[in-house]
Amino acid sequence: MMKKQIYSNFDKKLISTLPRAVFEGRIHVIISKTQAEKAVDYLLAQPILGVDTETRPSFSRGTTYHVALLQVSTIDTCFLFRLNIIGLTPAIVRLLEDTTVPKIGLSWRDDLLGLHKLGRFEAGNFIDIQDHVREVGIKDLSLQKLYANLFGRQISKAQRLTNWERDVLDDKQKLYAATDAWACIEIYNELERLKQTGDYELINAEEHETDTTETR
Repeated sequence: MMKKQIYSNFDKKLISTLPRAVFEGRIHVIISKTQAEKAVDYLLAQPILGVDTETRPSFSRGTTYHVALLQVSTIDTCFLFRLNIIGLTPAIVRLLEDTTVPKIGLSWRDDLLGLHKLGRFEAGNFIDIQDHVREVGIKDLSLQKLYANLFGRQISKAQRLTNWERDVLDDKQKLYAATDAWACIEIYNELERLKQTGDYELINAEEHETDTTETR
């Protein structure tokens, strides 16, 4: 039986040729403290969570925005907490400070810096994928390249620079946000499987481009 082939550096030019990967589970948008309480109770009863944030992009120098969205996903259910509407509620702080359920993110330190600007909390049990990829010989750090490398499918980044503070998020935004959080679980679980089984062959590819500008 052939081992799974993964690349030290995945050719970004190949990503557009791959079939799309999208989150196929339930998506719930959270816009009240009561909804946040129920969502956090549900999430903290799960074995593992994927996390990500979105911020309204700025196209003018000197203008910045706060984190607008915190997305937290299980394997089949994703909650989109609209922080620009409800802020860091006590339930969301409880989620962020929880030390029991592992929460998987990518470039998560940047997300935490943004979240800390909204309120005080002690970060709980978070795992950054970027701290683990090199254990199997992968040098890429972006979500898109990691997912393509491990699963042969592409995650679209088309919605990244849309307005995350709009009154109502559209379906494309919701699907994008949920997919990014869910994909963190998928990548982490696959990395752990490969490390435990050794069921992979690493192909040392030339670095096609530096992977520093887009780490999300």
